[in-house]
Amino acid sequence: MMTSVDTDLIRVLADPLRLRIVTLLAREALCTSHLVEETGARQTNLSNHLKVLREAGVVETEPCGRFTYYRLKPDVIEALAGQFAALAAAARASADSKRACP
Repeated sequence: MMTSVDTDLIRVLADPLRLRIVTLLAREALCTSHLVEETGARQTNLSNHLKVLREAGVVETEPCGRFTYYRLKPDVIEALAGQFAALAAAARASADSKRACP
């Protein structure tokens, strides 16, 4: 049984600022102004990172007047966690298995 993990999503989440954004959005929906305040990053930098997260399907947007709120899509994170759980289960199941050297 070969288990693979979504490497594109891992690359998206591997960036420290994007991971920080995801962590903040796990607690509540936030707009760019909130994220600037929380992270200290520039608005243009945050907007670029939010675009990457949106395109990867990690966050969704909700217009609210002249602001846009960002919300984490928990199903995407759960799916990735499930892939890692399956990988860990495969490692446990094959803990005593090793391939003979040629």
